[in-house]
Amino acid sequence: MSFKDLVYALYARRVRTQLKGRPLPEHIGIVMDGNRRWARGKGHANPSVGHRYGALHVEKVLGWCETAGVNHVTVFLCSTENLVKRGDAEVAYLMEVTEEIVASRLSQPGGRWQVHIAGLLDLLPDSTAHALKNAVEATKDCATGNHITLAIGYGGRQEVVEAVRSLLESEADAGNDLDSLAETLNADDITKHLYTVGQPDPDLIIRTSGEQRMSNFLLWQSAYSELYFCEAYWPAFREVDFLRALRSYADRHRRRGA
Repeated sequence: MSFKDLVYALYARRVRTQLKGRPLPEHIGIVMDGNRRWARGKGHANPSVGHRYGALHVEKVLGWCETAGVNHVTVFLCSTENLVKRGDAEVAYLMEVTEEIVASRLSQPGGRWQVHIAGLLDLLPDSTAHALKNAVEATKDCATGNHITLAIGYGGRQEVVEAVRSLLESEADAGNDLDSLAETLNADDITKHLYTVGQPDPDLIIRTSGEQRMSNFLLWQSAYSELYFCEAYWPAFREVDFLRALRSYADRHRRRGA
């Protein structure tokens, strides 16, 4: 072990010690930003290669989450804006990576995470949608209590629109008066129609790459989330960076809008 590795290991152990007995998040949302910039910095001719390294990194981070006792994780794989504004070649590459790495690895026998999807699968290539559905089906009986939600073809505003539309349709189908719904409508009515229904809202949202914005990620669910911004690009996000995020969370007094 090099001196640098030794110092890193000792520091990581110190932070773990500081976390013992402290309040930790039950659910973490992750905006995995900086894949392409990381690839450029490493000299790759095709910066989209960063998406592959970023996808491979998900499995490692899930291991850190499980060790820390974080049982719910939502990762932002691809937004609706990405599908429209990124080049065709990059989007095709990202979908290929999603199928071959993310969906495939999470659905392996003996996997420790039950897979959920947030987003419009109809916006994705048929092969990608099929791979994701297979991952959901393959892990539906996972008994570890660990849940990972893949936000793909996802937009926070669109999710709210779809939830309201679903609510109105269900009320109309039931023959209920929509004027009465308007009088009694509350936040729980909409929450029941979100992609993430049945899951806890994220306690902590981590965004890598130094960018400090939400980018249309879990807008409804993150109303009272704590935010943590890390300078490291996603493929270079280390366990010590993760532990620092947990320490930052533990040091905060959560007010939940109060």
